[in-house]
Amino acid sequence: MIIKKLFLSFFTLFLLSFFSTTSAGALTFEKLPLAQKSQQWSVQVEEASMEKELAQPEKGKFHTYSLKINKIGEDVDSVQVYLYRNEPNSNTRFSLVSCPPSAPCSKEDSELAKQMNDGHPYLFSNFLLAEKATELEVEIVWTGNKEGRLMKETFIFK
Repeated sequence: MIIKKLFLSFFTLFLLSFFSTTSAGALTFEKLPLAQKSQQWSVQVEEASMEKELAQPEKGKFHTYSLKINKIGEDVDSVQVYLYRNEPNSNTRFSLVSCPPSAPCSKEDSELAKQMNDGHPYLFSNFLLAEKATELEVEIVWTGNKEGRLMKETFIFK
């Protein structure tokens, strides 16, 4: 009986120490580019463009990256791209792009679709990602085959 209690105690301590040392830390991409793909899309996270007028990384606050999306599958009628980051200890995802209604940030959905159908990727040359984030989520929503049905794929970089 005492041996079982000791074994259980050591096993519990082992599990606690294992999970406390493997907790998620800030998201940093050590080796770029990172890529994921599906039958329809290729998504690549790369080093940010470092032009003077663009945001620069700030130690302790955020990193900067760029994003490139290629359509590698069937042609699309419309496409929208959304970027999100997580917040530690929360189920909420925060958008990395926000625009006032009076100044839309992107082209019309059909214009972006035409660009991508013509073989030109969607490029986001510089975006900020908070250091406290542990995931980058890229969501692509599109319609295809003139049927108007929305389709969605999500790519998560950890």
